[in-house]
Amino acid sequence: MTYNQLRTILLCFAFATNVHSTFADSALERGAYLVEGIGNCGNCHAPQEPSGAEPLTPLSGGPPLPTPFFTAYAPNITPDKETGIGGWTAEQVVTALRDGRTPDNRVLRPPMPVPFYREMSDDDAHAIAVYLLSRPPVANKVPASQYKGPVPASYGPPVNHVVAPPRTDKVAYGGYLGNLGHCMLCHTPVGPDGQRDYAKRLGAGGFVMQGVFGRVVTANITPDPETGLGQWTDEQIAHALTTGERPDGRRLASPMPVAYLSRISSDDVEALVSWLRSLKPIRHQVDRQ
Repeated sequence: MTYNQLRTILLCFAFATNVHSTFADSALERGAYLVEGIGNCGNCHAPQEPSGAEPLTPLSGGPPLPTPFFTAYAPNITPDKETGIGGWTAEQVVTALRDGRTPDNRVLRPPMPVPFYREMSDDDAHAIAVYLLSRPPVANKVPASQYKGPVPASYGPPVNHVVAPPRTDKVAYGGYLGNLGHCMLCHTPVGPDGQRDYAKRLGAGGFVMQGVFGRVVTANITPDPETGLGQWTDEQIAHALTTGERPDGRRLASPMPVAYLSRISSDDVEALVSWLRSLKPIRHQVDRQ
C-alpha cells in the first residue's frame, strides 16, 4: 500500500467518524430538547412536588396517578439495568414509544400516551431514545400499577416509517408538537364508556386529574369564544403556555407542564398557538372549582 492510498483511507475514516459524531450529537441534542421540553416526560416519570414537575430531574419514576379506573405509577426510564431501561437498545425504546410494546412483549398501559406517540417521526423517536439512554442511571424500583378494568391488548400494527410535517406548515407542525406533548390526553373529557371522547369533544376540557397537586379539572382549550380560548390573543396563549399566567393573572395548575414548555423555541410556541386556533370550537363550560 502506498503512502497516498493509506492517507486516503485515513482521511475517509476521519470524515466518516466526524459525520457519525455530528449526527450523534444532533440526535442527542434533539432528544434533550424534546424530552425536557414539549415531551415533558418528567411530568409523569420523575419525582415532583405539588408545585409541579421540573425539567432535568432524574426520570426514575413518578408519584401515583389515581383515577377511578386505575392507579398508575410511571416507571423508571433511566438506563439503570435492574430497575430501569438500561438493558434496552435504542430501537427497543422506539418500539415502546410508538408501538407500546416492551422488549419482553408486554403492552404499555394507560396513561402512557402511545396513541399520540404513534405519529412521532422516526428521527424524533430515535433522538428521544438516544437521550434517555444517555442519562445517568438511577436505581429505583417503582410499585406495580393497579387496574380495575381491561387494558389495551395492542395499539395497532407496528409503526413503520413516519416523517414530521414541515415546520413551515404551522398548523400541521403545531399539531405534531401537540401530539408529542400529549395535550389532548389531559384536555379531552371522557365519554360514557370511560374513554376519552376524541371524536366529539377534543380539547373541550373537564377531565378530572388527581395527584400530588391535589384535584384539578382541565380547561377547555378549543377556540370557543365563551368557554374556551376564543377571546384570548395569540400573545396571551403563548404567554400562558410558557409562563403559566392567564390573561386574568391567575396561575395555571401544576399538572400543566409550564416549566417544560418554557424551554421550547418561539417558533414552536407559535406553531402550537396556530394549531390551537385551528381546533373545532366546542362550547363546554368547565366547572373548575
